[in-house]
Amino acid sequence: MTVRTTTLENGLQVVSHEMPHLHTVSLGVWVHAGARNETPEQHGVSHFLEHMAFKGTHRRSAMQIAEEIESAGGDINAATGMETTAYFARVLKDDAALALDVLSDILLEPRFDQAEIERERQVVIQEIGASLDDPDDLVFDLAQHCAYPGQALGRSILGTVDTVSGFSRDTIACYRDTHYAAPSMVLSAAGAISHENLVREAEAAFGRFSDHAGAPWAPGSFHGGCSLCEKPLEQTHLVLAFKAPGYTDDDFYPLQVFSSILGGGMSSRLFQEVREKRGLCYSIGSFTSAFTETGLFGVYAATSPDLTEELMTVLTGELCAFSSNVCEDEVNRARAQLKAGLLMNLESSAMRADQIGRQLLAFGRVIPVEEILDKVDAVDLPAVSALASKVFASARPAFSAVGSLERVASYDKIAAQFS
Repeated sequence: MTVRTTTLENGLQVVSHEMPHLHTVSLGVWVHAGARNETPEQHGVSHFLEHMAFKGTHRRSAMQIAEEIESAGGDINAATGMETTAYFARVLKDDAALALDVLSDILLEPRFDQAEIERERQVVIQEIGASLDDPDDLVFDLAQHCAYPGQALGRSILGTVDTVSGFSRDTIACYRDTHYAAPSMVLSAAGAISHENLVREAEAAFGRFSDHAGAPWAPGSFHGGCSLCEKPLEQTHLVLAFKAPGYTDDDFYPLQVFSSILGGGMSSRLFQEVREKRGLCYSIGSFTSAFTETGLFGVYAATSPDLTEELMTVLTGELCAFSSNVCEDEVNRARAQLKAGLLMNLESSAMRADQIGRQLLAFGRVIPVEEILDKVDAVDLPAVSALASKVFASARPAFSAVGSLERVASYDKIAAQFS
């Protein structure tokens, strides 16, 4: 079945992909607003608002919101990102109308009860504490801050204890009223769903959303730098990140191939060279973080403190040599992995609803699967090699480390290798 889209009178877009062989439907609302929209004083409010949506409406208590979906055998959840916030559910096909009613209720009619705000404030503060205690989370937050200092992109999604402690009911409501507007929202569904029925129910459920335009965010600017955090840990956790293309850039697909070759699996260069051949760590891999106009390519590794220096020497050597010695077999293998991963994800209605919802927000259209596969196939060796040279020479990297820092090389020594 093909993907179908309809725009309601208030500007909210409705998109669906019917998968008639399923007995369930995944559906949700994707809002084109996230942590990037926050001012420094609002740091963490996107995430806090996501929490508060489930804490009661004028028609339902927090318990009733959970009970109605779970009594039907479904589940409901939400997630906050840098550029989007999503509220979604998965239910049996006959319960799609119930899920839509609950979702519209929590988005249109949240009570923001003061007692619930105070309780949830403590929950989020505990979540922030857990993140600070987790070196995996902390090392990525530090690297993000180095990459985009003084910007919303460089701040953690959770906020800080100070900012969260200062949120009032008006802070939360004002942020919601400013950024949660119909033209900045997509209702997406995949599974056993009729598009006509979805549109009819969406008009009834979401037609009251404001039709004003959401506020834009400021462009991101990569800087680089170093952030270290000494902690008494058995492992030293490291992130080395570089400026990379955003998801609207022509180099986005070469970036995915490039990242897969370097650290995308057990056959990747870094896994083989650093872990398998040298035994320098248990965990190592590459990652990409793509935003509208900018992004990151990075490597994460964790090792015992006495092996940190050797690991960084091998790692930086592999990165510096990559553009001149990447081979055709590696490109072919990475392309195959990316295409297989894409097609496997499409077998999940939840992943498909997420994909088409995000694409409609980001590009104004749903990109056909065949078009994505063609773009992956079009990535060749020269494109990967050229992108690697560009990434490693474009700016000083962002570097972070958490744990024992005694054997961590100086930032200037690391950065000099990529100048």
